[in-house]
Amino acid sequence: MDTPPASARVGPGGPHAHGEAGGVTVEDSRVVTVEIHGQQYPIRSGLDPAYVLELAAYVDAKMRIAARETVAGETLKVAVLAALNIADEYFRARADERRHRESLDSRTGELERMLDLALSTCGESASPGRMARQA
Repeated sequence: MDTPPASARVGPGGPHAHGEAGGVTVEDSRVVTVEIHGQQYPIRSGLDPAYVLELAAYVDAKMRIAARETVAGETLKVAVLAALNIADEYFRARADERRHRESLDSRTGELERMLDLALSTCGESASPGRMARQA
């Protein structure tokens, strides 16, 4: 029994079915057959086939880890556990990125204040009134 190709578009714009909104048209997509947890799946995607295979290998690895923690034969449970682990990784990475961005914003603000102070100090030392006082 052949599984119909699934539409996949994963990238900076988020998941999109084929169409103009995601920047990938049906004509741009191709089918890549991947194997996850012993099953083959034809995946229709406009992404680089090597990248699709890399994604599938990642999901397969997560499925194998989850399979070690569940009773044999419970594929749906394995898939749900793998999805939860992947979601946890994603949420943690997103939180780390947010903290990093906030730190950069804070450091940028501090550098801007320091630069403003330095420029205002330079402006005062170059003013005619200040130069006359120093003489």
